[in-house]
Amino acid sequence: MRTPPSDVHGSTLSGGAPARVSGMHLSTVILPIHRWSEGQKIWRRAEELGFHAAYTYDHLSWRSFRDEPWFGAVPTLTAAATATERIRLGTLVTSPNFRHPVTLAKELITVDDVSGGRLTVGIGAGGTGFDATATGQEAWSPRERADRFGEFLPLLDELLRTDATTREGTYYSAVEARNIPGCVQTPRVPFYVAATGPRGLRLAAEYGQGWVTYGDPRGPADVPVEQAPAVIAAQIEKLRAACGAAGRDAGELEKVLLQGSTAEKPLASVDAFVDWAGRYRELGITELVIHWPVPDSIFENDPAVFERIATEGLAQLG
Repeated sequence: MRTPPSDVHGSTLSGGAPARVSGMHLSTVILPIHRWSEGQKIWRRAEELGFHAAYTYDHLSWRSFRDEPWFGAVPTLTAAATATERIRLGTLVTSPNFRHPVTLAKELITVDDVSGGRLTVGIGAGGTGFDATATGQEAWSPRERADRFGEFLPLLDELLRTDATTREGTYYSAVEARNIPGCVQTPRVPFYVAATGPRGLRLAAEYGQGWVTYGDPRGPADVPVEQAPAVIAAQIEKLRAACGAAGRDAGELEKVLLQGSTAEKPLASVDAFVDWAGRYRELGITELVIHWPVPDSIFENDPAVFERIATEGLAQLG
């Protein structure tokens, strides 16, 4: 079975809430912090609740979780693919920080196959922090990260589309790299490109089936609540301009907002979520991603409220 990316985004999940209501998807991000005996229950529950997609972070470790359990994204997604049947799965996001396009392509093709064509690849330029230095390299400057991403993404695109790839780059090369039989989804798994700067937005316009933002990259948690939507609105306008310059309709891209990096509190109650979701739907966001609750952490939320949001929230938008 080969399913074009445009076809898989509009499905309705049986046994749960509709995958898309009122022009929006609702998805979740599940941190890879649980031993699989417990983790698999969460991924199955996400499917039962009717989430459109369940993503996980692709880091070696992350912020306040650095000295706590943290598992690999690709093995977690592979396991999740065998534990679920309908929900889409993905990274949010992977980056060049500790990956190479040749090896990543092989892993993505495998997850896409195991999942039966349910993989979405959230991908970005990476950043500072533990991932940037864990393999022994010096942290890259913002310019080098952008330069590397500018090679990484086109090469990954080619690797996933073709049986054999040879390309020589400054940072990333491939020599007769084979990827047979290729992705289940055609022409490849969809890319959701995380970008706010001009170079990243150009890559999103050229290669993306979706675009991801979490707010102001300079410090989203410091932006006053009332100003947060204006930040996203300005980013969407820049995305539209980039798409226009590339000769593409920005409406072709899913516009994804990852919750949790701003001062907004949409998971405090169902009403708070509905207000939040409505504001961003009006701006053009088409997919909201909310964090699965993690006790005693920055993602601590009432599980009962979270499940009500999952099953009732978007339906209340009207």
